[in-house]
Amino acid sequence: MRAPTIEDDGWQLLDAQERHLEFPGSFEIPDERIRTALVVGDFAKLLFSIGTTGEEGDQETVERMWVVVSERVEGRYLGLLDNEPESIAENDRLWRGVELPFGPEHVIDAQRGDAESVALSKGEPLRRWPR
Repeated sequence: MRAPTIEDDGWQLLDAQERHLEFPGSFEIPDERIRTALVVGDFAKLLFSIGTTGEEGDQETVERMWVVVSERVEGRYLGLLDNEPESIAENDRLWRGVELPFGPEHVIDAQRGDAESVALSKGEPLRRWPR
């Protein structure tokens, strides 16, 4: 499954592990055991780099957003975005309900799910990620 890129998708995920290694005292992430053991319905917070166009030209904005895990695929995850990005207008490529791939290295926070989030994870995505 391909990873999202700014060039192809207008956004990409940032590596939380790299940031943690670069700034260990100020950028904490969950233990690897937690990041690799997410199950359907759990929440993962990810760092998104989103391409934007403004008065100063093309830029990248970073947003922290929650995703509900909907599937595990060979040590990776598929999830449904559970936030609406603040830096871009509503669209069908990156908006609440779109499906997206991510890995444990992208997780900056995690929360256990409940019956409501499990039901949400089984819903039809606004847009499916190409497989």
